[in-house]
Amino acid sequence: GGYSPLHSHPWEHEVFILEGEGTVFSGGEEHKFRAGSVIFIPPNEKHQFKNTGEKIVKFLCLVPNRAST
Repeated sequence: GGYSPLHSHPWEHEVFILEGEGTVFSGGEEHKFRAGSVIFIPPNEKHQFKNTGEKIVKFLCLVPNRAST
């Protein structure tokens, strides 16, 4: 399956998994996710999403309009 690059940025974001399954690397650990999962990524934390299932992963990613201070 596909994956995002391992990356970080100065803003938090919340991810709501709508369909599919996979893993997220965040906080130095890898965690499984599936439809219905909610994931919080803090500012400046390296993270990566991987699709480990047979279907496309669909999600909503909410990002604040400015970096945390």
